[in-house]
Amino acid sequence: LDGAGWEQSIKALAYARKAHEGQFREGSGAPYIIHPISMACDAIACKGSTDDLIAVILLHDVIGDCGKSLSDLPVNENVKNGVRYMTLEPLYNEDKPEAKKRYYRELLLSPLAIICKAFDRNANLNDMYGFDKDRIIKNIMETHTQLMPVLKEAKYIYPEYSDMLQTI
Repeated sequence: LDGAGWEQSIKALAYARKAHEGQFREGSGAPYIIHPISMACDAIACKGSTDDLIAVILLHDVIGDCGKSLSDLPVNENVKNGVRYMTLEPLYNEDKPEAKKRYYRELLLSPLAIICKAFDRNANLNDMYGFDKDRIIKNIMETHTQLMPVLKEAKYIYPEYSDMLQTI
């Protein structure tokens, strides 16, 4: 990150490491920070990664999992916007299925969020050992019915990211 001059990602990594300190990944028991770092490495390996994308990936769980707010994040507004769309927050009187449906549609409002979500789901699907069969099936079905249609649409909305989305 330093060699590439990616200032947003450097700030994001330091912040995420501290925010996720003491947290562990369900299933594997690995330190939680390994999850966003692994996603960032996968994204960097794909053509088209940017400083802001990697910063969103590194910070994608700090709002929902660490009790932080967007205003706490030491990054630019573009990165904060991507993190905001990555955070599922049900609206007043909205049940969970409605919230998820809205969440997936709103991912399309930020190319950084939709790409981050694709890497996140890929990582999560590859890290489900130790989960019961019903939870695995639920994750696969949600990917198939909610995320995949949005990813297909994103390829047309953001043609500059279509190769990366296709690879994921």
